[in-house]
Amino acid sequence: MGGTGEFSMGGIVLNGKVSIVTGSGRGIGFTIARKLAEHGSSVVLSDYNQEGLEKAAEEFSESGFEFIAIPCDVTRKDQVENLVKKALEKFGKIDILVNNAGITRDTLLIRMTEEQWDAVLNTNLKGVFLMTQAVSRVMIKQQSGKIVNISSVVGLMGNAGQCNYSASKAGVIGFSKSVAKELASRNINVNVVAPGYIETEMTATLPDSVKEAFLKAIPQKKAGQPEDVANAVLFLVSSLSDYITGQVLNVDGGMVM
Repeated sequence: MGGTGEFSMGGIVLNGKVSIVTGSGRGIGFTIARKLAEHGSSVVLSDYNQEGLEKAAEEFSESGFEFIAIPCDVTRKDQVENLVKKALEKFGKIDILVNNAGITRDTLLIRMTEEQWDAVLNTNLKGVFLMTQAVSRVMIKQQSGKIVNISSVVGLMGNAGQCNYSASKAGVIGFSKSVAKELASRNINVNVVAPGYIETEMTATLPDSVKEAFLKAIPQKKAGQPEDVANAVLFLVSSLSDYITGQVLNVDGGMVM
């Protein structure tokens, strides 16, 4: 089974591709990274959490995947540039970027501190800007690339207690559409995946009343899994999506229509 990003009897093949996945130390980011590796891509694991990154690297090593693990705070331009530099030193190119790194600092608007606002906007939006800017320079020279930015349905519908998170994720959508227009002529696709209520370590801490409210708003009446998000990303970084750019793919069981 060969090819580069083609569809075959064995499924989507990413043999020969190199992917960077930010925030891949755990949760959705790790599941995305593993999914790409399972389909043949070499992967650059990256996270600001050293412990999570080491655990992810251990699991990748045990699975026999080709990868490197590089700590990176996506809000720091110097660290972002170092990440891209090391990826190029190891693999010589970057075909795929998945901007997944994100944080929450939930509270009502009237209680929100400036620090809580800045922390979320810096990681969730500025981080996407810095990573995309650095990697797009590489992809423009290559005249090819796939970028997938992880947003959220709250960036489309809002959510009480998450004005900072909602603003950052709405910003990711607007940013992605603009960059998609800038890079389309260079054979670079930029798309967005907007997850809904996904069962992760982060959502596990939500009060039962909040979880129940989410489930009532989902036509499929069930929470999603990290694998559901990873499958959507896999499609968007493969050759099956070559004529798709600037789009938002909701992975939410029908929550937002």
